[in-house]
Amino acid sequence: MVQPIGKLDHIGIAVKSVAEARKFYEGVLGARFMYEAESERAGYKLAEFDLNGLTIELLEPLGADSFLHKFLAQRGEGMHHLTFNVPDSKGKAAELRERGIRIVDETEWSPDSYEAFISPRSSHGVLIQIGNGYPTLSNDSHWFEKK
Repeated sequence: MVQPIGKLDHIGIAVKSVAEARKFYEGVLGARFMYEAESERAGYKLAEFDLNGLTIELLEPLGADSFLHKFLAQRGEGMHHLTFNVPDSKGKAAELRERGIRIVDETEWSPDSYEAFISPRSSHGVLIQIGNGYPTLSNDSHWFEKK
């Protein structure tokens, strides 16, 4: 029997404007704002919300080269990815690759943080992020530290 890959950390949703989408997630669904961050290098702004124990991540493109521009042009606003907390994500990515699963965009952020994506070509159209640590996991304690 195959064990679950990990625990769902968050659902990433591509939006044209975090500010506009926030009105719906807070005002209609009752989501609670957690934090916001930007990564010009990665090309996006994100905002995290708690929806009764489920974390929703809104992703807005920054700059003309953001990967989100292409996504939004092709698919429109909507679900972008699922992220699972996988403690040995580097090992799991290698194992999946050996099983013929297409793994893309691997990043080792630090000795304690790694992420990889399972291509939608291998997962029936859904981009799946596996990872551990900060900044991959929305619920990592580093996001909540006072800066």
